[in-house]
Amino acid sequence: MDNNITWHETSLTKQERQKNNNHKSLIVWLTGLSGSGKSTIANLSEQRLFNKGINTYLLDGDNLRHGINQNLGFKEEDRKENIRRISEIGKLFVDAGVVIFVAAISPYKEDREAARHRFEEEEFIEVYVKCTLEECEKRDPKGLYQKARAGEIKNFTGISQPYEEPDSPEVIIDTTSQSIEKSVDQLTHFLLKKI
Repeated sequence: MDNNITWHETSLTKQERQKNNNHKSLIVWLTGLSGSGKSTIANLSEQRLFNKGINTYLLDGDNLRHGINQNLGFKEEDRKENIRRISEIGKLFVDAGVVIFVAAISPYKEDREAARHRFEEEEFIEVYVKCTLEECEKRDPKGLYQKARAGEIKNFTGISQPYEEPDSPEVIIDTTSQSIEKSVDQLTHFLLKKI
């Protein structure tokens, strides 16, 4: 970093913004295989909290790759940078007093832990959207597993790249057999006690 760049403190604090919003701010990081239900659960959970008057926003991994992360591929170093950028954006939202949802595969433990360390204690909620590879392949909403199996997509998590399950996430949602409705109930119930 250039030595001529200085951090400028702002007049408003995160705590003042939280007080103004009447709720705490935090990041809800949903991780799991493609097709596990991360985006759907994040979207519906955000809607439920928003309907209760909570300031929310959703950062979807695919959507971010259309803009701020469009220059990144899917090699390990690009995935690492993808998660770094998402967590830095998330930190800005938490500082703004918002409950921010992130739906991103984020396959590597080390990258998720690095993201967690950017936040204060209890501000980072890791949600493991657990689903068997077999079930994700059956769903295959975007046709990606079929393309990965055919060799049309390289560096695909669960097929040609590993997915490292979280060791101790705050929430585990098993969507292999649990409905989306129950999954959203589980997550929103947990979050409403935290904020």
